[in-house]
Amino acid sequence: MTLQLFYTPDISPHDKVYVLNEEESKHAIRVLRLAEGHAVYLVDGKGGQYRGIITHAHPKRTAITIEDFKPDYEKRNYYLHIAVAPTKNIDRIEWFLEKATEVGIDEITPIICEHSERKEVKPERLNKVMVAAMKQSLKAYLPKLNETVKLTDFLKKDGEPQKFIAHCANGEKRYLTDGIKVAGRYVILIGPEGDFSVPEIRLAVEAGYMPITLGSSRLRTETAALVACLEAAIGNR
Repeated sequence: MTLQLFYTPDISPHDKVYVLNEEESKHAIRVLRLAEGHAVYLVDGKGGQYRGIITHAHPKRTAITIEDFKPDYEKRNYYLHIAVAPTKNIDRIEWFLEKATEVGIDEITPIICEHSERKEVKPERLNKVMVAAMKQSLKAYLPKLNETVKLTDFLKKDGEPQKFIAHCANGEKRYLTDGIKVAGRYVILIGPEGDFSVPEIRLAVEAGYMPITLGSSRLRTETAALVACLEAAIGNR
């Protein structure tokens, strides 16, 4: 049987036995039909991966004896922060969060821009999407989802050492893979369906953001954000 993974954010490396909450217990026993003696993985969302054995199969409080702990499980050598304008169709941004979690991302900030068609998102739903993607892809890191913020306010923050803005306006740009430093910390701005406005691009450049291109095709917001994740990964190989 394929080993199953459960999200347990409050688990500690010192725990010898861990009891799943009611939701995860029900999923383990009623849905997956797991029983005593089955091996499972637990992750804390911060890089800790635990391997354990079910020693008490109960639909409300399943107990797991911890046998092994791996810190910083499959930790990447870079830190990626994507600041992206939420799409009008929220399903598209959920798709991005799902795929980005699978590929590898550390932090996401929804930004509101001059051409934004959506001004707010529901973080609870987005976090559930990322938790599901983390579990499905057997990862131990859950990306951090920040509060929605106006682009102008976001630009006032110090941000990461390497800052980029992807846009479609005319002007000199570099490819992301040519601009990043290996094993670095990056923040990449991805605009709304109507792209960043010219004044927004100018403000970003003045704040130290390097203009980049993600290719000759005009990409949807969520596609551009995912391409940025993939190029960051390629640039660190």
